[in-house]
Amino acid sequence: MDRRLTLREILEKVFGLIPRFKSKDELLEEEFSKFVADRVPEPPSAIPAIKTYFKAYVTSNRVRDIIDSKHFTDLATNPFFTTRDFRDVPQQYRTLVPEYIKDYVSLNQFAP
Repeated sequence: MDRRLTLREILEKVFGLIPRFKSKDELLEEEFSKFVADRVPEPPSAIPAIKTYFKAYVTSNRVRDIIDSKHFTDLATNPFFTTRDFRDVPQQYRTLVPEYIKDYVSLNQFAP
């Protein structure tokens, strides 16, 4: 597995309630879909940039540290999420995405 499994998932698999464990990317897609349904990003053309930001923030401790500490210049040397990627995210979502993730997404399940 490319992520940590929850006890609930293990029990659901043991009792035949789920056919397989979801991958990290499948869970990220589900979480992002919930975000889009809840926040409805405008303009719709910004959704790919917001999605990249969302996934980077959830999966990378380094990106989270840079964003939370507001050391955005460190993104210039980050291979996973760059300064250009950050600039593509609309201003309001630069703070909204981390707040949403902190409130609604369990980061522990995405740890390797």
